[in-house]
Amino acid sequence: MYPLKFKKCFIEKVWGGRAFEEILNMNLPTNAIYGESWEVSSHKNGMSYVESGKFKGDSLEELVKEFGFEILGKEVIERFQGKFPLLIKYLDVNDRLSVQVHPSDEYALRVEKEFGKSEAWYIIEASDDAKLIMGTKDGITKEEFLKKSKNNEFDNLFNIISVKKGDCINVNPGLVHASLEGSVLMCETQQNSDTTYRIYDFDRKVDGKLRDLHLDKAADVINFDEKPVITTNETRISIKLVGASKQEIVRGKYFHLDKLLVDGVFTDEINANFKVYSILDGDGTILHSQNRYKAVKGDTYFIPAGLEIKIEGKIEILKSFL
Repeated sequence: MYPLKFKKCFIEKVWGGRAFEEILNMNLPTNAIYGESWEVSSHKNGMSYVESGKFKGDSLEELVKEFGFEILGKEVIERFQGKFPLLIKYLDVNDRLSVQVHPSDEYALRVEKEFGKSEAWYIIEASDDAKLIMGTKDGITKEEFLKKSKNNEFDNLFNIISVKKGDCINVNPGLVHASLEGSVLMCETQQNSDTTYRIYDFDRKVDGKLRDLHLDKAADVINFDEKPVITTNETRISIKLVGASKQEIVRGKYFHLDKLLVDGVFTDEINANFKVYSILDGDGTILHSQNRYKAVKGDTYFIPAGLEIKIEGKIEILKSFL
């Protein structure tokens, strides 16, 4: 096993932009606007394929089937019945992201036949006026939500927050969310699911038609008491390590997130399960055995279970792991 880099799967979105190219050093395939780059995925809607090395051209799904414990770790294979549990993306939200909500495992497995969707948004860049919808206002009930949303009356329904670079928001299932003003570039770690219930899309049309809404399903899964859990660079504790510092951002049921600030040579802990490095900024090298892998802003590396990894340079990494 060795650190794996996958081909990026770009997805056009009506709310997207060109920040992947302008900020994250990616080569976009056309002049269209792109909203998502799926970096590590075994979902049928955007499968990851290895870019180089002896596994070049193999899909993540194929690798998991063939190598199982060796690539994901025994605990992950047993817990998720041999399926890869996460989906790692970059998102360029250059216009209003539709108001939406994700279901829990219980609801999604019963209704959609796939996992629910817990996710976390790490803000890489944000315009000064960036505002997000996160949750419903206090006192809003399911009945009031359905009545107002079906009449296209969305004033005073949602909680609005401002965000900035370095913020991270834990978006649990049942939390209504959207972007409202400004632009944000983010790294998203989520469960392996593509189930989203759209509540409102600001009356935009795609190919001359309004996009479908899912108001009844959304009302079934919204947690009207759920509030966003937000951490910032100022509120997180920084732990000093040899060659780096670490911020523990998320400790959750479905994934954990750390931010690593490497300045020099840093030996990461050996994880029994896989981990994913999303390169948020800087320039460095990932070292495994006698091999060196260039790592720059916008890159993503999948690290199979049990690998000993060193990181060299001045580089900021979001580490997703279980």
